[in-house]
Amino acid sequence: MDSYKTIASISEGYITEQRSKFISFAVPVQTPEQVKDIVVDYRKQYYDARHVCWAYMLGADRTQFRVNDDGEPSSTAGKPILGVINSHELTDILIVVIRYFGGVKLGTSGLIVAYRAAAQDAIQKAEIIKKTVDETISIVFEYPFLNGIMKIVKEEQPQIISQQFDNDCAMTLRIRQSEAGKLKARLLKIESVRII
Repeated sequence: MDSYKTIASISEGYITEQRSKFISFAVPVQTPEQVKDIVVDYRKQYYDARHVCWAYMLGADRTQFRVNDDGEPSSTAGKPILGVINSHELTDILIVVIRYFGGVKLGTSGLIVAYRAAAQDAIQKAEIIKKTVDETISIVFEYPFLNGIMKIVKEEQPQIISQQFDNDCAMTLRIRQSEAGKLKARLLKIESVRII
């Protein structure tokens, strides 16, 4: 798999369940450190809320994830939120659900339904996008071979990240992982090309 689904930008959801309010946010993230900072920010912003529960999924292979029930009964908040992320096959996403208690206890099954619905509402309002897993290839070569290289670049269509043309030239290209092998093989057929 060299592509994955994530969200384009932050989206917000909201539900009420027996007078309890659930405010949800779906946030694009890349690292656990980023998640930590964002959760801290939401805790500060909603300092008067009873619970700030969350779940995240990271990486194109969707193997890095964590859930937090923040004082709710075990597995009634974080797991249902993660379940929604999984059902949409999303990654590089954090969903935070803030709960204001309304005076009525929801019970474990009620909490699971409410947290799931709040997470679902945030995702329904998000723009889901597809991204590719890319590889970066850096090459060096002598100037006389530039035309041959540019012909390959035009045909294979990698993104040009940087280029420098002198007696010795350098180029950094980014291409979808599944197409990187073919691009490297074609470039290496040209005399003087070295991948660094």
